[in-house]
Amino acid sequence: MFEEIVHTDTFVLLTSILLIAGVVTTKFSARLGVPALVLFIAIGMIMGSDGLGFIYFDNASTAQMIGVFALVIILFEGGLQTKWSNLKPVIAPSLSLATIGVLITSGIVGFAAWFILDLGILESLLFGAIVGSTDAAAVFAVLKGQNIKDRIGTTLEAESGSNDPMAVFLTVAMIQIITLPDTNIFSLIGMFFVQMGLGVLIGLLAGKLVVKALNRINLDSSGLYPILSIAFALLTYGVTSLANGSGLLAVYVLAIVIGNSEIAYRHSIFRFAEGFAWMMQILMFVILGLLVFPSDLFSLPVILKGILISLLLIFVARPIAVFASTINMNYTNKELIFLSWAGLKGAVPIVLATFPLLAEIEGSQLIFNVVFFVVLTSCLIQGTTITNLAEKLGLTGPKKTTPMHSLELVSLGKVNTEMIEYEIEDDSAIVGKTLQDIEFPDGAIVNAVIRFDQLITPQGNTKINPGDFLYVLTSKKSKPDVKRLLEEKKEPEEGEAKKSPKKKPKEEQEAK
Repeated sequence: MFEEIVHTDTFVLLTSILLIAGVVTTKFSARLGVPALVLFIAIGMIMGSDGLGFIYFDNASTAQMIGVFALVIILFEGGLQTKWSNLKPVIAPSLSLATIGVLITSGIVGFAAWFILDLGILESLLFGAIVGSTDAAAVFAVLKGQNIKDRIGTTLEAESGSNDPMAVFLTVAMIQIITLPDTNIFSLIGMFFVQMGLGVLIGLLAGKLVVKALNRINLDSSGLYPILSIAFALLTYGVTSLANGSGLLAVYVLAIVIGNSEIAYRHSIFRFAEGFAWMMQILMFVILGLLVFPSDLFSLPVILKGILISLLLIFVARPIAVFASTINMNYTNKELIFLSWAGLKGAVPIVLATFPLLAEIEGSQLIFNVVFFVVLTSCLIQGTTITNLAEKLGLTGPKKTTPMHSLELVSLGKVNTEMIEYEIEDDSAIVGKTLQDIEFPDGAIVNAVIRFDQLITPQGNTKINPGDFLYVLTSKKSKPDVKRLLEEKKEPEEGEAKKSPKKKPKEEQEAK
């Protein structure tokens, strides 16, 4: 009994140390220019049996389970942040990259691995399937907070969020073909379309139901709403997977629907999902770092083979896949070069590399080690240079400003009000007006005005200037009317309207 308590206490202590170390490394990550996930993996490798020896971990099944759970949370958080207005124009290229692009990448790398890794052709194609997709966790982590142009950034995020089903399908299909030689390939292709279709359909339906549930249910504590949203994400994954659909795709679609809808406690849900996603990234990459043994990973054969495949993947397979799958989709060469370079590998390939281990495929340990090395190489080479490349190619936009969001009143009891934060733009209709001249809906009142980082106590004669942040306390019933008022644009002045005919040159002058 005493030994079990000591073991539990040790586990809690080590978990706390790993989480603290993971959070602290995010600061070093920004300063060193190295993606945080690389440092998380390094923590796991250092703490493991080949490092300091604090933790011995070689359970691929547990690592796979934790990895899938973490990916659900990460995809959910990424989908919440995806704006439909940015996503809609890039759906076609994103889906093309997520399907055709992954297939091309997997095929090229698979045939190359046949020569480099000295595996059978089927095992080599399995390797290609594992590393063929762009990783959502890596892309979301690297692009978060960067000022890369919306069209390119959204394309990458949508691709990485929707290509996991293709990678999972190809990996599972190849394992099935290897272990069951009589497998019907055409039935596998049909199964893929069923999985994708069910993923999108269930994700859409679940999203609409969750939005209604969040808005109508009245819980005793506001802190329960974020937990409920995460529970719905996990439920969506589970139901979709049991129905033989793509659970990961369903979660991503669910999150997009929720993120682009008006929901109660929106800000709390977003912030909780962001913090939870960070925690799951730390946990997942540390666990994956524990799973690998550095003495095997950094052996000369693995290093040489890993470098060859990494270079081929980065400079040949990914660019061919990007250029081929986006033909006639109005991307410039600079944009395609950036999309090619930003095809980061991360947690998904490592998690998928545990599938052959569990299926006891011949050469599975070599596949796992080389996949791990390829992921590290991709993160270190591509992940550290994405922002610089975007700047050199002229693909960075203006610095991102704080978007409109709700700051809920956190209370242990039931509340029916929210605090709206809104940044006043130059063309806003209320610019230049005083608060007493603005006809706010009943039940709405301005609580604070932030101007140049200074708090201004609102009074009737307080004039609204561009760049001000207004904090408006409103009832949930009046919230849509308040938003419409704040988003209303200024009418063009008569003087400006009269200038336009004068700017028309020769036609009117010749007519006169």
